[in-house]
Amino acid sequence: MNLENFLIVAAIIFSIGLYGAMAKRNAITVLMSIELMFNSVNITAVAFSRYVVPQAILADPQTTADTATRFLLTGQIFSVFIITVAAAEVALGLAIVLAMFRQHASIFVTDAAELKK
Repeated sequence: MNLENFLIVAAIIFSIGLYGAMAKRNAITVLMSIELMFNSVNITAVAFSRYVVPQAILADPQTTADTATRFLLTGQIFSVFIITVAAAEVALGLAIVLAMFRQHASIFVTDAAELKK
C-alpha cells in the first residue's frame, strides 16, 4: 500500500460522511456522518505521518534520533486529539438529541428550529 491508496480511501469515506451530513434529516445519522469525516481525517493524518515525514528525514541524514521521533509521531498525536474532540462531540450531540426528543418527540434536524420557542 502506498500513500495514494490511503488518500483515496480517506477521500471516499469523507465524501460518504459529507453526503450523510448534508442529505439526511435524522440527527443521529448526521452525527454518525460527522464521525465518518473525523475518521477520514485521522486516516489522512496517520498516512502523511507514515509516508511523508520519513522521506523528509531520509533527505537530511544529520537529524538526530530525538528530532526524527518527534516528527514520526506527529500524525498519531493529531489523531488522538481528533478522537478526543470526536468523543466530546458525540456526548454533547447525543445530549442535545435526547433533549430535543423529550420536548418534541422528534429527532429530525429540521425540527431543531422549534427549540428556540
